[in-house]
Amino acid sequence: MNKDKIREIVEEMVKKSLKKSNMVPIAASNRHIHLSPEHVERLFGRGYELTKLKDLSQPNQFAAKETVTLIGPKGKIANVRVLGPARGITQVEVSLFDGFTLGVMPPIRISGDIKGSETITIQGPRGQLTIREGLICAARHIHMHTSDGETFGVQDGDLVQVKVDGFRGVIFSNVLIRVSPKYKLEMHIDLDEANAAGIKNGQLGEIIAAKSPNQVGGE
Repeated sequence: MNKDKIREIVEEMVKKSLKKSNMVPIAASNRHIHLSPEHVERLFGRGYELTKLKDLSQPNQFAAKETVTLIGPKGKIANVRVLGPARGITQVEVSLFDGFTLGVMPPIRISGDIKGSETITIQGPRGQLTIREGLICAARHIHMHTSDGETFGVQDGDLVQVKVDGFRGVIFSNVLIRVSPKYKLEMHIDLDEANAAGIKNGQLGEIIAAKSPNQVGGE
């Protein structure tokens, strides 16, 4: 039996164990940027394509070797990682603390919801551009495959509470469920949230309560 097959079997066993106990693995997401093909060329040069550095946990997503500098009214942040592949619209995801550094107030939004969000200037090795909207602080969320959604008894758009044990144990409320056949089970929080609760990548959280979209705001 080859190593890939063994890894696949082990991952499946771990996945089944997590589902039985309502546990989900947690990953802390550092600041990063998704670029449109047009903006890749504006920042890195005509005909440029992103270079894979390493695969991410979500299928077909990768951290690129390329980085950019974010420039705000009061400060800048260098070496912000570009994630690939290129997307239809440029989106920058930072923490609220990063917002203070830059001198902006990024709204907490679901990925893709950038209308009316913050303006930011992006500097690359071959150019600079300013996006009028697209800087956000990503809302905490859990990626789930469709089979995971069925097992956990939740649907895309539901909100759940997730309990994390430890010396600085915490219960995260309003954690958005995102279900797709393209996703792999994993909860994403930003570095501010992870550091406040002392959470390390790979630590487990337990889904302890859920409510559907039509229940949101009803309590």
